Amino acid sequence: MIVNVKKRYFLSKKDVKKLKKELEKYFENVDEIIPKKGNVEIVITDTYEIILADKEPILFKLDNHLIPTLKLLQKVLPSKNIVVVDMGAIKFLINGADVMSPGIVNADSEIEEGDVVFVVDESHNKPICVGIALMSGDEMIKSEKGKAIKNIHYVGDAIWNFKA
Repeated sequence: MIVNVKKRYFLSKKDVKKLKKELEKYFENVDEIIPKKGNVEIVITDTYEIILADKEPILFKLDNHLIPTLKLLQKVLPSKNIVVVDMGAIKFLINGADVMSPGIVNADSEIEEGDVVFVVDESHNKPICVGIALMSGDEMIKSEKGKAIKNIHYVGDAIWNFKA
């Protein structure tokens, strides 16, 4: 899938500061993600606004929410909102399938419905997809059936394959 870039521009120091504040919701050391002297730009495409730090996609905007990309999660895993899935779920998730409750091994108990969540595999703790919780973390673990997470970004999608 080719992403059609409509516009791109560098962010002001003030906007970078706001971005860092937003990242603090999930990450502890945001200077590791956006270096003090790093170039931060926004790329507006047909479908997304993607934020780049030194030409790497680190965030994308969806419904006015800034959501970390898998490229960022490969470097730094967040300290919360983690959901662990069994190895059998991976082949479905990397094709864009939603996360079903039976595939969930563990979930952050502080997750609430509507939260952005980060799905990792149980063997290597590698990020597989980013989604929106359709139930609380506790419900994800207890539930035997149904969708638990809406998959919004996965390995191999347009954001994953975006080249600056």
